[in-house]
Amino acid sequence: MPGSRPRVEDPTPARPSRARGPASPDRERRVKSPAERYFTVSPLLLVPRTKAGFKVFLKNESGYVLYANGADGFTEEHQRRLFNNGVKEVHILGQERTDYVNYVEQNLGQVLNDDRFALRDRSEILYNVSITALEEAFEQKLPSALGPKQHQRIIGLVRTCIGFLGKNGSLENLAKLIHHDYNTYSHCMNVFLLSTATLQTHGLDEEKLQRWGAGSILHDLGKTRIPRNILRKPGKLDPEEREIIETHPVQGAALCARLSLSQEALNTILFHHEKMDGSGYPSGMNGPDIPFPVRVVTVADIYDALTTDRPYAKKRTPFEALTLMREEMGDQLDMEAFKRLVQVLSGARIV
Repeated sequence: MPGSRPRVEDPTPARPSRARGPASPDRERRVKSPAERYFTVSPLLLVPRTKAGFKVFLKNESGYVLYANGADGFTEEHQRRLFNNGVKEVHILGQERTDYVNYVEQNLGQVLNDDRFALRDRSEILYNVSITALEEAFEQKLPSALGPKQHQRIIGLVRTCIGFLGKNGSLENLAKLIHHDYNTYSHCMNVFLLSTATLQTHGLDEEKLQRWGAGSILHDLGKTRIPRNILRKPGKLDPEEREIIETHPVQGAALCARLSLSQEALNTILFHHEKMDGSGYPSGMNGPDIPFPVRVVTVADIYDALTTDRPYAKKRTPFEALTLMREEMGDQLDMEAFKRLVQVLSGARIV
């Protein structure tokens, strides 16, 4: 087609490094206030008949008071007393956040099925737990492959998310939580949610959704092997840089090589940058050869990239992004997958 196309296929800048230089004297002298040493959660997350590695505190006029030692177990009485006294929030020490996250993840099924939670609250819990799991998998110093432990954790969340997406109104609530502070793991989560919701409109059973979902949530894992200066580059990539970044689908598949991923999942990781007109990579496949679920992931991938700020382009509104995809990428994208995504977004009220 005449004219240059927008650069949308390589949208992921790396997350800024957490390394910091020497602390300033002011920083060294600063002591956290009591409020900063705690974080707040809903008491409904304290699942009866479970134990945890963190303590639970209540806040009153005199400060923070220990309410329950999770190591001894939470009981129905713990929740009942909180409910009867109208307690809407409890507090946990910041240093025990990891124990809390692990606890919620282990008991996620019970929490999501608890109708005392508003659907939006359950959506937020699921999204945040999933983002945390992906962040830990993607931000770690990956060896030559993704480890079985990380793999099983992510696959478990894929199953949980797919089951939850079947609940009325869950996609609408999850869509409101999509983060636009762009990084690889939140992008993968967003693409997984959008592509899974789209594939659900085709009547795929849960087992097939899980296989394709595993691929979509890991589709950009190979970006962890691309130098950050290339991922964060604000201008046009030179030929050598483009050649490097176009290796990320193959690198992603290699990182998952020893895992028991289905062929559908591996196809998604390998082929999510293939295009209907054969202009994609790494194989230059034509439309009929690209599995339809992969085409769905490609459409969701581009949409999420366009609606998020990137180093080389400001985010577009959902309407602007969809218009660009239809008018300037129509020969590259599967239009049936595109139409289904529009329907999903309309149902989620974010078009």
